Amino acid sequence: MEIAIIIAVVVVALVFDYTNGFHDAANAIATSVSTRALTPRVALGLAAVMNFIGAFLGQKVAKTVADVIQFSPEQLDPNAATSVTVHALVIVMCGLLGAIIWNMVTWYYGLPSSSSHALIGGLGGAAMAGGVSVNWDTVLNKVVIPMLLSPVFAFAAGFAVMLAIMWIFRKVNPHKANRGFKLAQTASAAAMALGHGLQDAQKTMGVIFLALLAGGYVAEGDDLPLWVIFAAAAAISAGTWAGGWRIMRTLGRRIIHLDPARGFAAESVAASVLYTTAYAFEAPISTTHTITSAVMGVGATKRFSAVRWGVARSIVTAWVLTFPAAASAAAATYFIAHYVFRLD
Repeated sequence: MEIAIIIAVVVVALVFDYTNGFHDAANAIATSVSTRALTPRVALGLAAVMNFIGAFLGQKVAKTVADVIQFSPEQLDPNAATSVTVHALVIVMCGLLGAIIWNMVTWYYGLPSSSSHALIGGLGGAAMAGGVSVNWDTVLNKVVIPMLLSPVFAFAAGFAVMLAIMWIFRKVNPHKANRGFKLAQTASAAAMALGHGLQDAQKTMGVIFLALLAGGYVAEGDDLPLWVIFAAAAAISAGTWAGGWRIMRTLGRRIIHLDPARGFAAESVAASVLYTTAYAFEAPISTTHTITSAVMGVGATKRFSAVRWGVARSIVTAWVLTFPAAASAAAATYFIAHYVFRLD
């Protein structure tokens, strides 16, 4: 029973990773596609490859995600009763299902919400429903605070970087500058996709590690097994290749019409924020929040009215709803599983 549930958790985690890939594919390439710097298929191929590579560049974010749920010593005891271990594994499974449900809802409506926060919300909701402790210090310091600060910084940095670009290239022929920035966007899109792999693939690795920990196959403090890294990298890469056209239209066109210079600035700022938070703060921030805020920041340099704030308001609403919605979906899934697996 335990092995079957662990396998099921790993499969569901990789399904979540796949949905994360196509849900967030727009993060890395929407600006490049909307400015015609890259064709959609070339952009998707580039993003898929860089997502795969990015997944191998660190483990700090994965360990932060694995630290969200605090299982008791009894639940991590390899000699514990089967029902105790099954209960822990079902909680992880339901957390994943809650995140997948919210991902699919926001994908259907074309809203670029955060897969990262859906995952954290799902794990938290399932843990609370199952009577397991949530590490609120980790959630507050490495999820909530970065969630609030990273979009503000990305908006301000996007605005500042774009102003600098406008001043530096003020005497350059606009057509010549656009050609140059279209070429530069290949590098900035690749950097953004690499950062997405670094951040988002690790989140799935963290959940798989949590399942292996609950099953007694790894110990706290162990490094991630290589097969976990490879599987998560492959799943998010495949999902990215599948694309996320609904969200791409929202991010690349409906917020503001971007030119190559603004696309380059937004991608460069977002990529820098992703690397900094992953390595310096071990924080699983949202690539969606980051790139969307950077797009708004560079767009505001035209004039604040150039940004379609009504669309932005809808996106922010989805952000606010992500934690409670994913947590509620996960809790509901847990209560169903409670009767299916008889977790009394």
